[in-house]
Amino acid sequence: MITATDFYHVMTAMVPLYVAMILAYGSVRWWRIFSPDQCSGINRFVALFAVPLLSFHFISTNNPYTMNLRFIAADTLQKLMVLAMLTAWSHLSRRGSLEWTITLFSLSTLPNTLVMGIPLLKGMYGDFSGSLMVQIVVLQCIIWYTLMLFMFEYRGARMLITEQFPDTAGAIASIVVDPDVVSLDGRRDAIETEAEVKEDGKIHVTVRRSNASRSDIYSRRSMGFSSTTPRPSNLTNAEIYSLQSSRNPTPRGSSFNHNDFYSMVGRSSNFGAADAFGIRTGATPRPSNYEDDAAKPKYQFPAANAAPGAVHYPAPNPAVAAAPKGAKKAAANGQAKGEDLHMFVWSSSASPVSDVFGGGAPDYNDAAAAKSPRKVEGAKDDYVERDEFSFGNRGAMDRDAEAGDEKAAAGGDHPGGAVAAPTAMPPTSVMTRLILIMVWRKLIRNPNTYSSLIGLIWSLVCFRWNFEMPAIILKSISILSDAGLGMAMFSLGLFMALQPRIIACGNKVATFAMAVRFLTGPAVMAAASFAVGLRGTLLHVAIVQAALPQGIVPFVFAKEYNVHPDILSTAVIFGMLIALPITLVYYILLGL
Repeated sequence: MITATDFYHVMTAMVPLYVAMILAYGSVRWWRIFSPDQCSGINRFVALFAVPLLSFHFISTNNPYTMNLRFIAADTLQKLMVLAMLTAWSHLSRRGSLEWTITLFSLSTLPNTLVMGIPLLKGMYGDFSGSLMVQIVVLQCIIWYTLMLFMFEYRGARMLITEQFPDTAGAIASIVVDPDVVSLDGRRDAIETEAEVKEDGKIHVTVRRSNASRSDIYSRRSMGFSSTTPRPSNLTNAEIYSLQSSRNPTPRGSSFNHNDFYSMVGRSSNFGAADAFGIRTGATPRPSNYEDDAAKPKYQFPAANAAPGAVHYPAPNPAVAAAPKGAKKAAANGQAKGEDLHMFVWSSSASPVSDVFGGGAPDYNDAAAAKSPRKVEGAKDDYVERDEFSFGNRGAMDRDAEAGDEKAAAGGDHPGGAVAAPTAMPPTSVMTRLILIMVWRKLIRNPNTYSSLIGLIWSLVCFRWNFEMPAIILKSISILSDAGLGMAMFSLGLFMALQPRIIACGNKVATFAMAVRFLTGPAVMAAASFAVGLRGTLLHVAIVQAALPQGIVPFVFAKEYNVHPDILSTAVIFGMLIALPITLVYYILLGL
């Protein structure tokens, strides 16, 4: 039975964290103390020092030789069960998709264990539960976040190959990625592919940054711009736990030049500067198609039932699709020009609301969208309606149908449509090597990777031979790690204050996401715990930790790869607000 003293201990552990979050929210929203650029500086400190040192402190002081293997087995089994069910659903159901598999896996299995779990569970069940949470943190950082990166990069690689090589993907023998490419996602990295047929008759592909991206960077450098220099910004989001690149500034409208346009278009044209400004100085050799292109929306909004993660690479240029040796195929997305978002980045794109709506469209007005659905110019009777909830992904189905995906072509709103033959993919070894390279490049840019691994190695050594860290080093680390929890919650409050709305994905989708987070996750954890034989207090700890609010890192990945970032943003913000009463309900019910 839960007593008043137990309840007081829980509130003693949790109220200080919420105080830090509320102070940060008020500092931006009510008192106007911090500007968005100042918020970015605070969050950069949290990303580079506070949170990594906090992780190192918890992991290095936890004895790995006394880990509860049954508790770890229950947590691992829960994630494997969810992943197996979602994988089967994505392959057997016409509504299934890789994007929804990733999102639902994040919502149901990856809670905020480091920031919320450790203090909350310590307040409920004592210090031993904090040690169990640290074990979960180690597995999350080393295994499960890496698995998520693998899925995101697999999605990016599949989109790149199926759209750039729809007929010749099976003949690809190797894919080489230039060192400055850190993601295959076409929205955030302006990339292009160069295919070359060598003596063996196979296609050898090189992936590199597009000329448009490079020329934009060089032009900014030549004009004296620096990504570290403060500048007027339309930033409405905080770089929570962020590490922004020092190479590529966020693009602005004034950086457009015609060479960039030509390189993005990827074809020969008689389009000139005069066409861009509507000046006709004489007859052109042929009717210009510039007006036709300009009439199309620059940014494709998703259809009403399209998932936010459906991002297309430009279609291959017919003029170079069958080009001989050395031909280049543009795979650049204009939105991503100049962007270089790294891991765990909560930052602004060119759009004031792009972080929460994930579309990256600068013309999207949040106030107008909140009043009524917006008809997208150039789309036939398709409306942007945030509150409509559907697993159907029209954009993804069109992409897969074009690439020859039988399941997607047969599903959706047109079940009677023609079924295309599936597109052959490169050999498994080529795809695996490509994805592993990209995941490795992500991991080595993440300070939490180093803090987790170094902390684990240190704990294995010091607890094996029973020696302590020198006091001068220990105090140097603890002076920053002690502030880690408070600064993490402060950063979260800054992020909440800079959002145009707390529920970014609509009420129906938010309700579904909260049900997955706080009902499905604990239910699957309870089943997994019973399966491995957890009983008593360990069972209670396992269920309550599964009901913690959404983890921050999954949202960071979702934003970076544009896979339902609005849903994960809502799960983080709104989930944090309702997590305390929900976990208290679980705590009371399990204590009866």
